[in-house]
Amino acid sequence: MTDFLAAALQLTSGQDPERNFTAAEEQIDLAARRGAELVGLPENFAFMGDDARRLELAPSLADQCSRFLVTMARRYQVVLLGGGFPVPVGDGSRTLNRAELVDRDGQCLARYDKIHLFDVDLPDGNTYRESATVTPGDNLPPVVDVPGLCRLGVSICYDVRFPELYRHLVGAGADLLMIPAAFTAFTGKDHWQVLLQARAIENTAYVLAPAQTGLHYGRRQSHGHAMVIDPWGTVLADAGVQQGAAIAPVNVSHVGRVREQMPSLRHRQPALF
Repeated sequence: MTDFLAAALQLTSGQDPERNFTAAEEQIDLAARRGAELVGLPENFAFMGDDARRLELAPSLADQCSRFLVTMARRYQVVLLGGGFPVPVGDGSRTLNRAELVDRDGQCLARYDKIHLFDVDLPDGNTYRESATVTPGDNLPPVVDVPGLCRLGVSICYDVRFPELYRHLVGAGADLLMIPAAFTAFTGKDHWQVLLQARAIENTAYVLAPAQTGLHYGRRQSHGHAMVIDPWGTVLADAGVQQGAAIAPVNVSHVGRVREQMPSLRHRQPALF
């Protein structure tokens, strides 16, 4: 395995899937032109809108998203993560929130259905009840060996607040943690970067965090700041608040060096917990 460029894309997705797909392809194209081999799209890359509309679109949108990821990965010859899109569960009132990882040949390497759902009343007056229309996944997030790149683990957004999930991923061999998100503006300003750096530092792993940014609909606003962070916790790239990408090199041998310098994973005492 050698150095490669990884891109965490940043979008302002809305309620029109076709416009969202077009915006996503523009950023994938730009990242590929800059040499990125691993590209991550944020959570809700194909649709950010009200629940009723999402449930209406889900049966067709799920297939559209999977086809889009396959087409983009083949067209731009990148390994591509679709960071979260609605997949109907069959009852007409709920969906899964699914991430899919696709290789350069368009083969699906992994699927993950978000297990931690965002049910929160924020001090800014916004209330979120993801569990009202989303069914949590029932499988642990996957770790995938991507030939020529790295071993990476997949998660989605609110998962970042649950460090035991990332211990599982690193225990399964992950060198890079993918955390695509649509983090709220209110929580993001205080918690987003801190949480991402914590997951990188405590697991001595790279973090690739694609993000939504800006105003989507109504009062729904995302924090932005897609990032690439190294195993020491250093922010290598930050996309700010505009649509674009955070792109930085990933060096798997650097993971090994940091784990030798700071061998906290070896020093764990799981029997005490």
